[in-house]
Amino acid sequence: MKYVILDGEKMTSREIAHTYLASKLNFPCYYGKNLDALWDILSTVCEPIHIKLVNGEKLRDYLGDYGQSLLDALAEAAEANEKIVLNIMAEKE
Repeated sequence: MKYVILDGEKMTSREIAHTYLASKLNFPCYYGKNLDALWDILSTVCEPIHIKLVNGEKLRDYLGDYGQSLLDALAEAAEANEKIVLNIMAEKE
């Protein structure tokens, strides 16, 4: 199982967030850098992956409603795809 730690503190804008996610999760170069593309890729992941998001509250601080939508997209993709385990932490551990 692949294990990835994402840090909400590093996602200070939409563009930076999607670039960061693409890098950490090894998305293909054609990743559309939007919430639909994020869900599309994660919902079709074939290899087991454990995603731990630390500083999740920072997404809402930096990105407002879009940060919440990003959190929702991650959670919905994990719910749709049994290969994904998602843990969202409020503070860095």
